[in-house]
Amino acid sequence: MSYEAVFIDRDGTICEEVEFLDDLSKLRLIDGSAKAIEIINKSGMKSVVVTNQSGVGRGFFTEDFVKKVHEKMEGMLKKEGAFLDGIYYCPHLPEDNCNCRKPNMGMLKKASDEMDIDLKRSYMVGDKAIDIEFACRAGVKGVMVRTGYGMEELNKFTVHSSQFTVKPDYVADNLLEAVKWILKDRQADS
Repeated sequence: MSYEAVFIDRDGTICEEVEFLDDLSKLRLIDGSAKAIEIINKSGMKSVVVTNQSGVGRGFFTEDFVKKVHEKMEGMLKKEGAFLDGIYYCPHLPEDNCNCRKPNMGMLKKASDEMDIDLKRSYMVGDKAIDIEFACRAGVKGVMVRTGYGMEELNKFTVHSSQFTVKPDYVADNLLEAVKWILKDRQADS
C-alpha cells in the first residue's frame, strides 16, 4: 500500500527562520506547526521534512549538529503530541550541483522509495520558491507559507512573474492553515 505524504520544509515553515541555525538555543517552533503535524499524523498521511542545510558545506556547523537539531525538534513536537515520519536533509552547497539539494529530487526520491509514498497524491509545504519548484518537479501540489521567507518570496512571484514558471497551488499564512487546506483538497480529490 502506498502512502500519501506532506513534505515539509524545516526552517521558516516548522521552525522560526534564523538564517543559519547554528545554536540549539535558537530553535523555536512556529506557533501552530506542532498542531499542523499532529493533524497530518491523525490523517494517515506521512509527515516528512525535506531541508537544505548548506551551513554544513559552508562550515557553519557539522552534520552531527544537524542531527542534534532534528532530535531537539522531534522532542519539541512530541511534547505537543506530534511526530515526523522522516527527516531528509542536503548538506551541500548550491554550487556543488548535487542531486539532493532542493529543487533537485534526491531527497524526495529517497523518502518516496523508503516509505512507499505515492507522489501523485502528496504535497509540499515551504516558504521559498525552490520549495514550489521542487513540488512542481515532483508532481506534487505545492503550498507556500507566509512564515519565514514566505512574504519576501511571494513578492518575487507577483513582482517578477515572468521570472518564475511555477506558482503555488495555495498560499497559506502558516503550516497549520496549509495543512487544513491540504485536508480539504485531499477530500475534494477523493
